[in-house]
Amino acid sequence: MTRAAVGFTVKSGWACVVLVSGAATSPVVVESRRVELSNPEVPDARQPYHAGFGTAREGGKTLATLVASVKRFGRSSVTGLIRDYQSGHNLRGAGLVVGSVIDPSTIANDHIRIHALEGQLFRGVVEDAAQRCGLRSALWRERDLLAAAATALQRPEQELRDVVSQLGRPVGGPWRAEHKSATLAAWLVLAGRQAARH
Repeated sequence: MTRAAVGFTVKSGWACVVLVSGAATSPVVVESRRVELSNPEVPDARQPYHAGFGTAREGGKTLATLVASVKRFGRSSVTGLIRDYQSGHNLRGAGLVVGSVIDPSTIANDHIRIHALEGQLFRGVVEDAAQRCGLRSALWRERDLLAAAATALQRPEQELRDVVSQLGRPVGGPWRAEHKSATLAAWLVLAGRQAARH
């Protein structure tokens, strides 16, 4: 089985997933796809901490039900995906790219805090699923990823941008920023690099 790693760019309710295989010096993108982290049939689960635009949902049964739904649905989606990949590849781990790693309890602004709570929730779902599948995960903030990769892989940032853009060509379909970030995170895991602690 080929050596591989999986990268996730985690969003609210979903993640962009890229599977990378081969040598760390010349990785190949095998597949990219979207995985749902919340049940599409439960629209409020995409942003469970929101009661409306910029408004926090009150704690209580509704919020607890939505959060439990996300954890159950997301864990099932991601573990199914990882196990599918493990059937044909020797996965070294999972790389996660997120917008923030700030502790929500330290944020005074309600609107920013509920976004941080949702980020923490969806990130945790992916980390939990990876762990259940026997994978170690590494976490990078999106804004730090390129600089961290340039240092770890010993390549200039512009070269990495160019290479990652080219890696998506054989896959077809869109190749947006979230695909490129997931690819870079998977590449770092494939190369045996761990994320810096924040």
